[in-house]
Amino acid sequence: MIEIADMTDIPNLDELIRMALLEDVGDGDHSTLACIPADAVASAKMVAKQDGVLCGQEVGRRVFHAVDGDLRVDLLVEDGAVVHKGDVVMTVSGHSRGILTAERTALNFMQRLSGIATETHRMVSMLEGLHTRLLDTRKTTPNMRLLEKYAVACGGGTNHRIGLYDMIMLKDNHIDFAGGIEAAIDRTRQYLAAKGKDLKIEIEVRNLDELQRVLDHDGVDRIMLDNFDVETLREAVRRIGGRYETEASGGITDQTLRHYAETGVDFISVGALTHHIKSLDLSLVKK
Repeated sequence: MIEIADMTDIPNLDELIRMALLEDVGDGDHSTLACIPADAVASAKMVAKQDGVLCGQEVGRRVFHAVDGDLRVDLLVEDGAVVHKGDVVMTVSGHSRGILTAERTALNFMQRLSGIATETHRMVSMLEGLHTRLLDTRKTTPNMRLLEKYAVACGGGTNHRIGLYDMIMLKDNHIDFAGGIEAAIDRTRQYLAAKGKDLKIEIEVRNLDELQRVLDHDGVDRIMLDNFDVETLREAVRRIGGRYETEASGGITDQTLRHYAETGVDFISVGALTHHIKSLDLSLVKK
């Protein structure tokens, strides 16, 4: 599986920024062009308006430089750092037009990524002292997946598979369409052998009966225990006994997260980390 450790792991970042600017600027930032002289220069600072975990500094820098390569951008805080209301995280100086045109796109990226990092950090802190790791999912914004998974990593979470290509995930529909658990596993292993691919296999089970069928059949690396209550999950983890990695998913909330982790499960996946997020409030103001 792939981990998104830093911005070098996001090969399409500049193209994503180009498209975002095209969407926002179109044939020109006419508000700025109308009232700001071409030779005007200024300095601005980006300020945190609430506490949280910062993420997306390099994205912000690239946005400003994509608009005006002569702008000076100073990053004052590293991604993954805790910031407090009033902290200055970035300064920008140079042509006023470039600063104003890039402002909203830079903020949009950074606010959302910082919101994901902040929520991830909050939930990871609830697992303190336990071995369970918090996973993200594929429930991401189209074309923003790598950035959003990077934000999860900045917040202390762990990236699950990146897409459909870097891990086998046999979910309920795969199993039902394939004709059952055993058929799905066997066909998958045959496919990987034929293609010469070395991918981990995870399979979803919905109850203890399905779990027992997987345990009797073998042939996987991780078992996803979907929508189990806490006590049933505890029993499932006991039965698995460390033979496979274990993952809990489905409807796990703030109120239940630690209870699920205390069963000894290896991973808990939470789609809300990337699809139900409040952006961190950041603002760009003139110095």
